[in-house]
Amino acid sequence: MDELRAATWPAHQRLEKRLDIKARFGSLPLYRGHLEQMWGFCAALEPRLEPWLRDAALPDCESRSKLPLLTHDLLALGVNAAALAHLPRCAELPDCPDSCAALGCLYVLEGATLGGRTLLPMVQVRLGLTAQHGASFLASYGADVRSMWQRFGSALDAWCAAAEQRSRATAAAVATFGALERWLCGRTARARRRFGLVKRI
Repeated sequence: MDELRAATWPAHQRLEKRLDIKARFGSLPLYRGHLEQMWGFCAALEPRLEPWLRDAALPDCESRSKLPLLTHDLLALGVNAAALAHLPRCAELPDCPDSCAALGCLYVLEGATLGGRTLLPMVQVRLGLTAQHGASFLASYGADVRSMWQRFGSALDAWCAAAEQRSRATAAAVATFGALERWLCGRTARARRRFGLVKRI
């Protein structure tokens, strides 16, 4: 965990600066657009990770999926099921050839649960949302967020004990941050935010 944190810190900081979360959470349409982008990323990446994570020491991997939370929020915010099915999905994903790489990718998604808890009060105050309505993705595991993070860290440390395994996990985590930055902040992403991700049905 310490090696991953150090290796991904520059990419993590760059992504946070480019995201401008305060602007993204400035209105319901902008916030919904951000969730749509996250849905498109998780819908593409999570199915790639699950088979490998089941092989790793992570028996609760299914409960860690962010896609159901994002789906719940988007439906609550007025995106109907037909529109949801047509949301764009990220095509430029990091390679995930083994369990070590899958754990590295998941490190980024699990880390977002910690950040989400700090952002939840912002959307509660600004947008009037709650963990039950529109902000379940940010609320993530609720009061269990710390214990879930610790269990993930223990599984990561146990599975990636050798230097070569840690290297594969680190490379995958860095690549995941890069893919997420391109998806959320790249030129195509800016066009999607400007013109709307999907036509409302």
